[in-house]
Amino acid sequence: MKLYAIPVSLYCAKLRIVLRHKNLTWEEMPPPGGYGSETYKDLVPGGSLPALEHDGHLLSDSEAIAEYLNELRPEPDMLPGDSLERARIRERSRFHDTRLEPALRALFPMIGRQPDDMEISGQWGVLSERLTQMETLLPETTPCLTLADCGLPVTCLWIDELATHFRQDPILSRRLQAYLEGLNAHGAVSDELTQYTPRLKTWMASK
Repeated sequence: MKLYAIPVSLYCAKLRIVLRHKNLTWEEMPPPGGYGSETYKDLVPGGSLPALEHDGHLLSDSEAIAEYLNELRPEPDMLPGDSLERARIRERSRFHDTRLEPALRALFPMIGRQPDDMEISGQWGVLSERLTQMETLLPETTPCLTLADCGLPVTCLWIDELATHFRQDPILSRRLQAYLEGLNAHGAVSDELTQYTPRLKTWMASK
């Protein structure tokens, strides 16, 4: 099992949490030719990360790969419950990937600007709104780690880091912080965050 990834990518971190939780082993390597290169696009036409090579087949898109791994190694089940519960998990996961994470990513080009920049303040407000919306989708407890939960811890780590960098007010609610504590109790999450946090800080320092 070969994983094409870059260390600081949120979606690569999300998939590593799935791999860890499933007790799978993998070889991780950077995209051939570098991210965005034609060499890598010859392998993955969309050029996206992560990508997984397994048994002679290649998959891209973290969501598709995560569901593949969940079926490949059924235990522990990360898409449990009846059809409605599974739909709720997918709903939450897609909201993270299509609403919350893009609102965070929109701040990346602004890193290094003055913290009183009005564009930063405006986008910080958008991100805060997305977090509030995300909170309405969360279950009351975290009895097990689902596919919807693997991107959130890393995204919130970024949010805390950027709050300090941009000198913005913290926007993680008490309920969301409590939910994250429940997620961090899973070894797959805590192990990934232990490795990911210094990578993030190194990347921020380089900016």
